[in-house]
Amino acid sequence: MTTAKQLKARVRARMARTGERYAVARAHVVSGGAGTGPVVDLGWTLRGGTDPDAAALANVLAHQGVTGPDGPLGEPLLLVVGGGIGAGYILWEFAHDDSRVVTLGFAHSWQYFDRRIEATADRLGLDVAWSRTGGAAAASRALASALDAGEPAIVWPDRYHLGYWHLPDSLDGHGGHPVVAYAASGGRVHVDDRTLAPLTVAADDLDRARARVGSYRNALLVVRTSDAVVPGDRLRAAVRAGLEAGVAQLGGTSTSFALPAWRKWSRLLVDPRAAKGWPTVFADGRGLLQALADVWEGVEPAGTSGGHLRGLFADGLEEAAAVLDAPALTAEAPRWRDIADRWHALAETALPDDVPALARLRTLTATVSGAVAEGDAGAADLPAAAAELGRLRAEHAAASPVDAEHLRAVLAGLSGHLAAIHDAEAAAVARLGAVLGG
Repeated sequence: MTTAKQLKARVRARMARTGERYAVARAHVVSGGAGTGPVVDLGWTLRGGTDPDAAALANVLAHQGVTGPDGPLGEPLLLVVGGGIGAGYILWEFAHDDSRVVTLGFAHSWQYFDRRIEATADRLGLDVAWSRTGGAAAASRALASALDAGEPAIVWPDRYHLGYWHLPDSLDGHGGHPVVAYAASGGRVHVDDRTLAPLTVAADDLDRARARVGSYRNALLVVRTSDAVVPGDRLRAAVRAGLEAGVAQLGGTSTSFALPAWRKWSRLLVDPRAAKGWPTVFADGRGLLQALADVWEGVEPAGTSGGHLRGLFADGLEEAAAVLDAPALTAEAPRWRDIADRWHALAETALPDDVPALARLRTLTATVSGAVAEGDAGAADLPAAAAELGRLRAEHAAASPVDAEHLRAVLAGLSGHLAAIHDAEAAAVARLGAVLGG
């Protein structure tokens, strides 16, 4: 009989190999996908999820009893209503610690913390209440008041100060993603970070995490709508508006926030003359392994932020086709699943698992992400895995475990993947626009 410890190890190993999120990997490992149903904690059902924004709102709406005419408003459809997927690439260089951080954006309006959830709520006609107080004490009272009233609250904490990710000090203040706070007891707050089991955070830590990032300090959103059905015409308009917004954004000219970002990144990976070219930025080799690890974690759903979202978007297109009675949208879904496979191939190129040190990086990243999905029950595994991950990254910060020729081949491979992805996504977006226009 498989023990719980063996099961966790098998799930995390699959995550590291495939890049899947914990729930998906677990479904494959456990009896061919059989499960026992979601866990309910203090009246809140833990359904998991992939995209932090869409999953948070979907889980709140399910809790509030808000549906569409034909049933629940799930994460894939809400991703579409919020504008769907996006594209973004920035390579940050920080002088204070001589670090280089790769930032990737895969959701619509990814550079703004509130726009997707705000647009989704507005398009669906939801009654929502925002709190954006600057004071820590007032923010703490606002959250406590919502939880005392039985109202789950979506909040935006800094990932480092939440604690359960066990991030290194260098990531203090680098931001985070929305989570749902749904109950409080014994000085701890129960949070849903797309988890499948109860996860709690000390109230003081959550307060500190919410106050850390200036651009969204102490932001809090409560959905007041409950036990309601979004009318069919409203839902159809919301889905169409989300699709149109996504097509318009992706089809734009920005080289940081639209599809041209992939073309720019493809060029910079191999351009030795550009100031932001990877051969220039990483000429001394320092930080290159970290950057490649950032790419793997940013692209794969097994990471902290949900990954490339292309598969989830394909699911959303199929649901949107039913809402809009537009079969042509269903035909577009396989194209985006093919693009999802292309992103997985890119991630495999960034951190090939035939190099032991790189395979170990993937395993440790999946161990941390998987342990978070397991909630407080997985907490015992987190400190050691996170510490080893930090040591491994530090060990190879100055000297990569692969030689310079191999690294050049990796960068060339990534460049080729990105060029093909750009062309495939540009064609797929054009087809979506034609379907909507037709």
